[in-house]
Amino acid sequence: MLQASTRAVLIGPMIAASVLLAGCGISSESAPGAVPGASASRTAAVAPVAGPGEAVAAGSPVLRDLAAVADPATLPDGALYRNPANGRDEVIVHNIARTALLIGDSQSEPARSWPRRALARIGYDVFFCGMGGTGYVASNGQTGNYIDALQRGDWHLPYGFPPLVVIEGGGNDAKQGASDEQIVANAERLIKTLKQRYPGAKLAMVGTLAKGAEHGGGRRTEVDALLGTVAADHGIPFVSVGDWLTRYGLEAELADKVHMNDTGHRALGALLGGRLEALGLGLG
Repeated sequence: MLQASTRAVLIGPMIAASVLLAGCGISSESAPGAVPGASASRTAAVAPVAGPGEAVAAGSPVLRDLAAVADPATLPDGALYRNPANGRDEVIVHNIARTALLIGDSQSEPARSWPRRALARIGYDVFFCGMGGTGYVASNGQTGNYIDALQRGDWHLPYGFPPLVVIEGGGNDAKQGASDEQIVANAERLIKTLKQRYPGAKLAMVGTLAKGAEHGGGRRTEVDALLGTVAADHGIPFVSVGDWLTRYGLEAELADKVHMNDTGHRALGALLGGRLEALGLGLG
């Protein structure tokens, strides 16, 4: 289990540098090696990190600290910093006070995904931590599920204190046949860890995108409802999306059976952004 610290915290394998950050690495919209203030003697842009679940997932490199600089304030965005408070590598995000941490799966992974658009809509830069094929229980063969990937260091968390942490997912848990008990147990582990790491952050959960129980939503809709009960038990704001495809007539905007095309991402991003803002989660 990650140890709590009141001075420093961790977050996932990507870094936030713009409104639609790639996460777990520098945004593909930010040119690696061109970070203001980066020193060639201290840092260098490296090819996607070989470790499972790191920058390869985001398609963009991470800046590594090559000189073990003691003061994180001297490092550029994207540098990995060994936090002496917990001994873990963390990613420098200088705009952390305006950055939301997003933990999720392939629904969130694209740079212009609907969860990222929603967070940008309510004022945040985004630090994405996750990979397609993962979930509360689900893993994809390259990295662990959400909590295991964080605990093992598959994914690097950011150094600092984000004002908002959002967990999205559940679709791969439904696909891989995870039981209610497994999902609840790992969701509880993840929530506990995030609360320990970010005691001052607002925490929210977004459920499992689906068609709804009466329209073939099946296990995906069931997992969405299950996650809603977990969130309620912990007093966490929850946005149920287990019937949004049919409720808002978006089935025609599916790129495949479960993922949206660009029009669908824009529509869902606007819907989710409005819900998050109504819950008081906008960046003031």
